[in-house]
Amino acid sequence: MQETAVRWVATAGEVPADLWATSFPATLEGDWWYRALERGRLEGQFCFAYGIIERGSQAVGIAPTFLMDVPIDLVAPPLVAAALRAGARVLPRLRYQRTLFVGSPCSDEGTVGLVPETSLASVLDPVQDALEERARALDAQMIVWKDFPDESRVDFDRMVATRRLFRATSFPGTRLRLSGPAFEDYVAALPPAKRHRLRRNLRRGNDALPLIDTVVTRPDATVLAEIFALFWQTYEHGKTKFERLTPEFFAAIAVEPPAHFVLLREPASGRLVAFMLLFLLGHRAINKFIGLDYQLGRAARLYFRLWERALRWALAVGATEIQSGQTGYGVKLDLGHELVPLTNYCRHRSPLVHRLYAAVAARITWASLDDELRRTGR
Repeated sequence: MQETAVRWVATAGEVPADLWATSFPATLEGDWWYRALERGRLEGQFCFAYGIIERGSQAVGIAPTFLMDVPIDLVAPPLVAAALRAGARVLPRLRYQRTLFVGSPCSDEGTVGLVPETSLASVLDPVQDALEERARALDAQMIVWKDFPDESRVDFDRMVATRRLFRATSFPGTRLRLSGPAFEDYVAALPPAKRHRLRRNLRRGNDALPLIDTVVTRPDATVLAEIFALFWQTYEHGKTKFERLTPEFFAAIAVEPPAHFVLLREPASGRLVAFMLLFLLGHRAINKFIGLDYQLGRAARLYFRLWERALRWALAVGATEIQSGQTGYGVKLDLGHELVPLTNYCRHRSPLVHRLYAAVAARITWASLDDELRRTGR
């Protein structure tokens, strides 16, 4: 077999278009997604790079990566984090851990894109070698293969055994498999208690505040400004904050063909009160970001009404599943989603810190990651 090597490039545009097409097929977020991230003025948060995986003279895959100075409170055990915060008064860089991630900061699942007939197992070692070399050059203390699904676990188990990686349970993804051509089919398939709650929320929301709904592509600058204002309200209300999106990102993603926006407006004023950004990727729809007007309170039931309109759209365009991302699990489980296990595979440069993190990671469960999952007994 020919030797496998990794060559780094700084932008998605430097990767051949045909390699993107063959290694990131229609159901995955491909070059268009990474272009939008690069144009989104996120450089203060992330530094992107792409490992082109080559076997001899042939390119066989892409390993998207990003470098991030992760706030130590997100990754360190509480006692370690407290000690580092104290030390940061003298040495500010102790507040952060420079980490090299494989994957995307905003995608549901980590992916190393590979051309057909190239296995993940055959490229993991060369990519790990390249990551370790790159991490040293960038002074990154940690390498994380971010949010990889169970389908790749067998391959990573060997890496855990041979390359000093440890596993860390991640926030699960959420997925709804669609059956039947109509929204009413979906509602009828829900368990009785969940079906009753959804109908009640939709009825009470419509009674409290009638709304006009539309699904649009390529919204103009005025609409994008409304969208971002609602996104920012929702971001500020969220508990888990990994990425902080910008108006430039929404402008960049809005022109990409997979992007569709569900918009809910007040009939009289035309004021935008909720949006959902959806991607249509083959048979898969992805519920990516939402924004809600929290000034309206709970009476309008905005999330449920966004969900109804999004699901009707997904069914109309032939989608057979919807991915709805991480966090916000209580309402998503109530709407019929299943949880999708995801795992981070990590290596810290310091053997001592590596052992400490591995010991803590071994005790991480869904219940310890998220209060809603704990309350549901997950």
